[in-house]
Amino acid sequence: MADQDGDGNLQDVREELDESEDEEEGDEERNVGWHEQEELDWSEDDGSDLESISDTPAERSGHIAVVDRNCIYVWGGYKNAEAPGFFDLYLPRHEIWIYNMETGRWRRQMSGGDLPNPMSGSCGVCVEGILYLFGGHHARGNTNLVYRLPLRASYLHWERMKDLKGLAPTCKDKLGCWVYMNRLVYFGGYGYEAEADHRGTFELDENSLMGNHQGRGWNNHVHILNLETSSWSQPITKVYKSQSLIHLHATQGNAPTPRAAHACATMGNRGYVFGGRYMDHRLNDLYYINMDTWEWTEMSVPQHGPVGRSWHSFIPVSSDHIFLFGGFTTNRETLSDAWLYCETTNEWKQLKHNHKKSPRKTLAHRMLRSRWRSVCIWGLC
Repeated sequence: MADQDGDGNLQDVREELDESEDEEEGDEERNVGWHEQEELDWSEDDGSDLESISDTPAERSGHIAVVDRNCIYVWGGYKNAEAPGFFDLYLPRHEIWIYNMETGRWRRQMSGGDLPNPMSGSCGVCVEGILYLFGGHHARGNTNLVYRLPLRASYLHWERMKDLKGLAPTCKDKLGCWVYMNRLVYFGGYGYEAEADHRGTFELDENSLMGNHQGRGWNNHVHILNLETSSWSQPITKVYKSQSLIHLHATQGNAPTPRAAHACATMGNRGYVFGGRYMDHRLNDLYYINMDTWEWTEMSVPQHGPVGRSWHSFIPVSSDHIFLFGGFTTNRETLSDAWLYCETTNEWKQLKHNHKKSPRKTLAHRMLRSRWRSVCIWGLC
């Protein structure tokens, strides 16, 4: 479920479907809460009997999922209450669900160490067998903590990265990430107001100020976590201005507007971002940032491209193609359409599902590319 403001009113992705509330706004009247299965000090556990076999993980939204070798690793998120009037539940923080793409089997493995809070809307990426978790929303609000989890170890042990140098991002969730040159580059999100030294734009969501709640809003900040130096930094970004006809499909303009629930994809030294939510609008704009020069370029939007959306997936499937799936529109329509974007020609092509059992309309899911170049979609609302 997942989102909650600092004074205890949870909100979740399902608020996308509530005509009276928005995905980033608190719901003052809902009878919702959070739940954690056990309050144990896992850092002091002896590690015995931590692995168990189960059927499949619970349905969930707002989770993270990453691929390492032939396995998908799923953590966090929330599941909906089984009946009206009951609490939605954050899923247990010590559970890691692992899907083996060769055998087609799930298994549940329990983790220990310095466990993150049960959360949704976090950002998770895998670099050389290590899962890095940043941000998210838990029962007491947003966070900007960073955790690492070595996935190839015999025992899954969380570590909080405590001594990071530099100015950290604000506490936020629903952000995107690019991985480049052993750096994690985070963009956008929804969270607390920026500090004076943060570069970029922050737009306050006035609806978040109801009651005594700390204000939250959207941002377009770019933050870099250097894994070699364990330090945060912010680049000075620039905007592309045409000097020739080299960028035939590019337009002059500004950096992307603040947004959340967008999707990011890395293609070489380019970090692409598509869509997301800003204020009451779901966007269909496409930008990329050159992660060597930190220059933003806005791509022209074809007339017959995908509609604006949030909570979608956007993943590279070849050296010049990115696959787009699902999401949620400004008109509150949940999508199951699939599109292929060609970087070389700046063209969108809508795809038909070839499978008899194609995914149902899906938002807040996770889409992953396996080493066999197949695309896996898991988790939905």
